[in-house]
Amino acid sequence: MKPKLPVDYKKAITDYLREIGKLIKETITTSWPSVDFHKNVLLVMTVPAEYSHGSRTILRDCVFNAGLIGEVKSENLQFSTEPEAAAIYCMKHCLKESAFVANSDSRIDHTIFCIIDAGGGTVDLTTRRLYNNNQLGEVTERAGDFCGSAWIDREFINFLKRRLGEFPLKMLEKDHYGQMQYMVQEFCKNVKFPFDGKDPNYSYDLDIGEVCPVLKQYVSGEAKDMLEENDWIIELDYMIVKNMFDPAVNRIINMIKVQLDNSNDKCSMLFLVGGFSQSKYLQSRIKEECQHRVNSISVPVQPIASICRGAVYYGLSLKNHANGVGLDWNKFIVKTRVLKYTYGIKKSMKWKNGDPPNRKSYDGYIDKFHPLASRGIEVSVDQEFTFSCFPLKKDQVAITFEIFFTQELEPKYCNEVGMNSLGKLRIDLPDTHLGLERPILFGLCFGKMEITAFAKNKTNGQYYQTTFEIEKNI
Repeated sequence: MKPKLPVDYKKAITDYLREIGKLIKETITTSWPSVDFHKNVLLVMTVPAEYSHGSRTILRDCVFNAGLIGEVKSENLQFSTEPEAAAIYCMKHCLKESAFVANSDSRIDHTIFCIIDAGGGTVDLTTRRLYNNNQLGEVTERAGDFCGSAWIDREFINFLKRRLGEFPLKMLEKDHYGQMQYMVQEFCKNVKFPFDGKDPNYSYDLDIGEVCPVLKQYVSGEAKDMLEENDWIIELDYMIVKNMFDPAVNRIINMIKVQLDNSNDKCSMLFLVGGFSQSKYLQSRIKEECQHRVNSISVPVQPIASICRGAVYYGLSLKNHANGVGLDWNKFIVKTRVLKYTYGIKKSMKWKNGDPPNRKSYDGYIDKFHPLASRGIEVSVDQEFTFSCFPLKKDQVAITFEIFFTQELEPKYCNEVGMNSLGKLRIDLPDTHLGLERPILFGLCFGKMEITAFAKNKTNGQYYQTTFEIEKNI
């Protein structure tokens, strides 16, 4: 599904960020001439819910290479997921009003609501709980799929290919891409967004001569004869348009039902955000399928801007609740997140009866997966998962752990199917004068958008220098 690029995808991303960065810097300088961009500006980037740890690491590298942050690991770049940012926006602007309308009760503490972020490429879902009227917790695993509005555009092009043949559309895309995009935009304006699926007599006349005249020269044979007879007008009737929508819409509805099923408590409200949420048919189908399960289904006034505005609130919360030594996580706008993976390390232990014989080492040991945190659990954003160990040698100056992750709930081995290497954690051990008497406590925090690590001497509390390098091919 990825487009073919004439350059490396990292270069394409970096070039785009560099150009949009010029506009960002110009706008900020115009409004606040004394601002030092790299010191005073916090960038919050929203990413799809399905972005991997490696993808976020690659994106961070691209932001640095584009000159938007002063160093790769700068704290002036933070990530949030698109549905999380939308949830924050809805909490700030929509939740109280919707709760009042739905329940005739202004008390909304612990209200559970679901965000459906329907964009162009992906559709992401997250179910959240409101705490104390100003913090959000995550109730179930966030989910996403490639079933955004671009799929309806693609179905429209596939329909034309069936009517006109593959060759005309191939040549149109190759030599007249601008006209092809104009035709798609006209389809969106006149069909995709206003179509609501309620009128079985619905029909729209697509005038090829008006919206894409250059296409005529590539059409031949029976298709050409038929179109000339109809003055180059193609009728899009009710079933044709409905069949363009249904594959994507059915997948979205199925995801919503799974989210609702996975929540132990009743979800009160659904909010639709993102560009695709403007589709009348999508709105109608979701209400038809889900209105009996929730109190309210609504679309914010500005559904496309909700993600950007939620990201601004996210960034303001990061800044407003910072203190002299870091961030006061007890006041941060995101209280909890649900882990999408099981995380752990490789641990060697004595082989015993019942263990696979082929995994027994020559010296009678076996390597197993030792879990640190399990998929599906709700964790606070600053919650630490720890593990204790000792150096193997008196003069050992460093110790390295490889961190693994999987979607399995109870994995056993680090090389089983579905297991991935998250990265390597290196802990420097400068206190060699203590020999083996250096009990090490290391910990990882999985609740933040980017995983952080620490290590310290359990006896004297001295913190060790840690380096955690995320794998970028995951």
